[in-house]
Amino acid sequence: MASEPRRDAATSSIRIYFAATRPAFLSVTLVGCLIGLAAARADGVALDALRAVVTVLFALLAHAGANVLNDYHDALSGADAANTDRLYPFTGGSRFIQNGVLTTDQTARFAYALLGLVVPAGLWLALGSGVGLIAIGLAGLVFGWAYSAPPLRLASRGLGEFAIAGAWLLVVAGTDFVQRGAFAWTPVAAGFSFALLVANLLFINQFPDRAGDEAAGKRTLVVRLGADTAKWGYFAIALAAYGWLVLQVGRYNLPQACAAAALTLVLSFHAARLLREHATEPAELRPAIKLTIAAANLHGLVLAATLAFARHA
Repeated sequence: MASEPRRDAATSSIRIYFAATRPAFLSVTLVGCLIGLAAARADGVALDALRAVVTVLFALLAHAGANVLNDYHDALSGADAANTDRLYPFTGGSRFIQNGVLTTDQTARFAYALLGLVVPAGLWLALGSGVGLIAIGLAGLVFGWAYSAPPLRLASRGLGEFAIAGAWLLVVAGTDFVQRGAFAWTPVAAGFSFALLVANLLFINQFPDRAGDEAAGKRTLVVRLGADTAKWGYFAIALAAYGWLVLQVGRYNLPQACAAAALTLVLSFHAARLLREHATEPAELRPAIKLTIAAANLHGLVLAATLAFARHA
């Protein structure tokens, strides 16, 4: 089990700021980009390696900035400070503010610096792909900001899962758009099931955070529904994700080989069972969270591989 960051720990400033971005969670953005690149390739688009690398790097930067911004606003609301049931490093934030490693002002400046760096890169990419990318990028930044920041505070209104699913669908679609220069259905067909599984990661993380969120007035979907009712939501989201994938393969919108990504339902359904058994026992949810992370990442990797190398039926 990883230990929480401490102010007296001997480490460099670079390592501190890097760790504050919660890098373990950035893998889902890398996988989302890979799906987008594979979707373009599946439709016969010749990939531009430089633009692909820039897209991935700055998508990761945007995700990192959103993570830090979320820590900042959860510190202001008191949600992370009140979270005594957290399962570090998965829930309860990075703990950098709560443990005195960074101040709230340092965290805010770092978050907006990261998000600000994304803008010129996005404009450069849009010069070669089209103004549609600006719309995708702006929508993504709005999701990242509005998830936790006032006045919208989507997560506090029970809309966090919708914001996360939308943001990661935009990661896939945006990466595809950079290469293709136009909107297309393939990245949506491939990306939506992945985006739902990423949303399920947010959803299950809300169970250990439930008491702290409720105490701080953060009305997440799990807080609103209560643990006993909300536990069924995880299964519903997973079922929608795999149902979408099967539908898209069945309608020949994706190569038949993409159906292999549905095998990760074993991980998702195992996590769903653990959640049903321990929804009110936060300390027992660590295995279910790990399974959820594995399901999302493996699902996306299989989708990317089968899209990139398989032919449409």
